[in-house]
Amino acid sequence: MGGNRKSRPDRKPGRTTAGRVKGRAAKNRNRKAPGPTQEILYGYHSVYEALRSGRRQFDAVLLSDRRSDPRVEKVGKLAQAKGIPLQDADLDTLERLAQGGNHQGIAARVSVFPVKPVEDIWAELRNRETPFFILMAESIEDPHNLGALIRTALCADVDYIVVPKDRSALPTPAVSRTSAGAMEHADIFVATNLAALMRDLKKEGAWISGLDAGGDKELFDADLTGNLVLVVGGEHKGIRPGVRKECDFILSIPISGKVNSLNASVAGGVAMYEARRQRGYGN
Repeated sequence: MGGNRKSRPDRKPGRTTAGRVKGRAAKNRNRKAPGPTQEILYGYHSVYEALRSGRRQFDAVLLSDRRSDPRVEKVGKLAQAKGIPLQDADLDTLERLAQGGNHQGIAARVSVFPVKPVEDIWAELRNRETPFFILMAESIEDPHNLGALIRTALCADVDYIVVPKDRSALPTPAVSRTSAGAMEHADIFVATNLAALMRDLKKEGAWISGLDAGGDKELFDADLTGNLVLVVGGEHKGIRPGVRKECDFILSIPISGKVNSLNASVAGGVAMYEARRQRGYGN
C-alpha cells in the first residue's frame, strides 16, 4: 500500500465486478466430504452466544445440577425461551463432555459451526457498496490464537475471516471458548488454496498485506484503506512462501526492548486496529 496505488491500475477501490464474481461462485462449489454433524459446546460464553446468534441447531442444553452460578440460570432461561430442551447433568458428565475444558457448569449438544465454502465469498463481495476488509489466518495452529484473532476481528470491523482447510486450527468448540463466544457471530470461510484465492481477490481490487516480523515496511507507514486483505502467519514459521509470494506488501510492527517478536494473535490485533483507525470506522 504505502501511498503508491496508482502504480497498480488493475486494482479497483470500489465494488467488485459482478461478471467475474458470478463466474467464480459457480466453480467448484461445495466439494466437502461429509463430516461430523454434531459437537459439544461448553462454557458460559460459548453456549450463551450460540443461543443468541441462532446459527446452530441445539439438541439439548445440559446444566449443572448444582446451579449456584447465576450464569447457569441465565443460559437455562434463554434456552427455554427458544424451546430448547434442558437436561440436568452432574459434574462428571460435564467434565467428560468438555474433555477437561472449563465448562462452568454448562454444555450443549449442537450442530457443527456453520463455516462457509470460500466460493460463497464472491456473492458477499458482489453485493458490497463499500470497501471490504478480510482477515486471513494463515496456518494458525493454536486454537487459543485463532479464537483471539476472531474475537478481535469482530471488534475491529473485519468483514470476513478466511482460514485454510489444512494445517490450521478450524472453528472448533475450543476456539469458540477462547473467543469468549465471539466465533458464534463470525462469518468464517474455509479455503483449500489461499494463494489462488489471493490472486482472485487482487483481480477484484484488493491490496494484500502480510504481517511478518521481517517485513520491509512498518505497519504504521502503510495505507490500509480500500479493499484490504490482512494475512497473519502461523506461530512457528510465519507466512508460508507460496502465500507470501502473493502478498503486495510484507508489514512489520516496530518492537523495542529485549524481545524480537509478538504473539501471532497480538500482532494481528495491533494490525487490525491500525486498519480500523485508518478506515475511519466508528467516527
